[in-house]
Amino acid sequence: MPGPGHGPNTKPMAKPKNVGAALKRIFSYMSEYKLRLVVVVIAIIISSSASVIGTYMLKPLIDNYIEPFIGQENPDMTGLVKMLGIMAVIYLLGAFSSWVFNRMMITVSTKTLYKIRVDMFRKMESLPIKYFDTHTHGEIMSRYTNDSDAVREMLTNSIAQFISSGITVISVFCFMLYLSWQLTIIVVAMLAVILFIIKKIGGRSGNYFKEQQKAVGAVNGYIEEMIEGQKVVKVFCHENKSKEGFDVLNENLRKASTNANTYANILMPIMNNLSYIHYALTAISGGVLAVLGYISFGTAATFLQYTRQFAQPITQISQQFNSVLSALAGAERIFNLIDEEPEADEGYVTLVNAKRDENGSLAETDERTGLWAWKHPHHDGTVTFTEVRGKVTFDDVVFGYNENKIVLNGITLYAKPGQKIAFVGSTGAGKTTITNLINRFYDVPDGKIRYDDININKIKKSDLRRSQSIVLQDTHLFTGTIADNIRYGNLDATDSEVKAAAELANADSFIKHLPDGYDTVITGDGGSLSQGQRQLLAIARAAVADPPVLILDEATSSIDTRTESLIEKGMDSLMEGRTVFVIAHRLSTVRNSHAIMVMENGRIIERGNHNDLISQHGRYYQLYTGMFELS
Repeated sequence: MPGPGHGPNTKPMAKPKNVGAALKRIFSYMSEYKLRLVVVVIAIIISSSASVIGTYMLKPLIDNYIEPFIGQENPDMTGLVKMLGIMAVIYLLGAFSSWVFNRMMITVSTKTLYKIRVDMFRKMESLPIKYFDTHTHGEIMSRYTNDSDAVREMLTNSIAQFISSGITVISVFCFMLYLSWQLTIIVVAMLAVILFIIKKIGGRSGNYFKEQQKAVGAVNGYIEEMIEGQKVVKVFCHENKSKEGFDVLNENLRKASTNANTYANILMPIMNNLSYIHYALTAISGGVLAVLGYISFGTAATFLQYTRQFAQPITQISQQFNSVLSALAGAERIFNLIDEEPEADEGYVTLVNAKRDENGSLAETDERTGLWAWKHPHHDGTVTFTEVRGKVTFDDVVFGYNENKIVLNGITLYAKPGQKIAFVGSTGAGKTTITNLINRFYDVPDGKIRYDDININKIKKSDLRRSQSIVLQDTHLFTGTIADNIRYGNLDATDSEVKAAAELANADSFIKHLPDGYDTVITGDGGSLSQGQRQLLAIARAAVADPPVLILDEATSSIDTRTESLIEKGMDSLMEGRTVFVIAHRLSTVRNSHAIMVMENGRIIERGNHNDLISQHGRYYQLYTGMFELS
């Protein structure tokens, strides 16, 4: 058999940092299944014991019945039949116990994984944007796939296998010592030889398998990169160059795989031959001892069976060892996600539906009136209501995604309700960062941001974000109907409101031509739609939310000029009475802005409307006239 964790399909072992803590955490999820786990352990003990005891029954069967019957003409078979019946009952009891613990462990493991996945997803939904900015999607997805599968396999099979094999090894060894200490010495000596060979050959195989996995990663990464860049490869006619690069990586993989599988494949025949040698030595030694009268023939036959039973569970333990450690390492990664600090929110000002009483004062209401207010409780027990109008001010804001790199330095600006504020500048100037701060994806360490004259740190994040809509450059659509994707901006929106939002974004014209109109189901992030159509749906989704503040981050970058002009006409009515922040490289989209902020290196270097900035003959003038290009 292959050595511990080494074989043709073996992956390099990932070791957990704290085995005990990982196991304790997993078992904490299984605490409500204590009674079932007790039954499982009892069933494993019965199953393992039945196999060992059933084998021992060979000794009295041979010594007391079969051997004495040799040469008799009419032997009494009553005792033999009774003994065989007892053996059958023992083995049937063992088989039933095996079915019980396997069935129960499947139930326990699936329910445990269900609870773990629920905790993972709930925590993921509570994490700050910073977590997703610093962890790749593949890294997060591996927690739900590879790591969860490894834990499931461990709970379903490995733990029960460990307990069963451990009980079998100890029981068989005790019975072998009881039957013949001389033959037991031979078993132990051969076991030492086998373990030595496993360590030597298996160790080399493990090193080569690590090289193979590294080579597999390099090949897969290269293939993925070439698939994504096929257009570029073909444009520059680099097909042959790509093949050369692949051939080098593929050859490295071939060499590593050859070495790894060579050692892994020779290990199995070596182990099989050693087991035959071991069996032959035990049989010869047992026969000699039986002939000399030291042991009975029943003892020799039973001991031979025990040699098989002794080696098999040891092999099973060695095979499961690496998979268990890999599963525990995966469990640690899962628990690291679950233990991540959720997004902090100390806000206490909330967004409520409001109406005006007879005196014209704002009051909270359960009805949807279209009038929104900030509900602001104070320390003295009083509550004030401030109408949501979309006034946003920055006061000397300093921010960096980490302490070593400041992205915004001393940003001061204001946006009156209903104003359209545009940000232009080179990539990395800090434009998108400003919008990330407005909706509190990140909190500012220095300076103040106020929303309707309320410090946004006092506003509950969910309510702050509910008062805004964002249209991003990278549009994301969900699996579902067109209407569902638009309604994502406001789950309470009626069909007529969805249609009105689509008309406002100029998306209605192409939606009506889809096979099922608004009921057309899209999948794969809307892959069946063009980039422009996907962006139109994102704009419609923002429109149906009916927010006081609208953020457009390169919202029309993937739309042709004609469609863009039609959208802008529709957006005019959407932006009426709302504060709008626009980030754009296409300067034609910001000409009608009330104020344009020209940014460079985290600072606002120019501000004013289009005509003011053109008259200054500064950076904006250079950008607009093409003397200086945005990058």
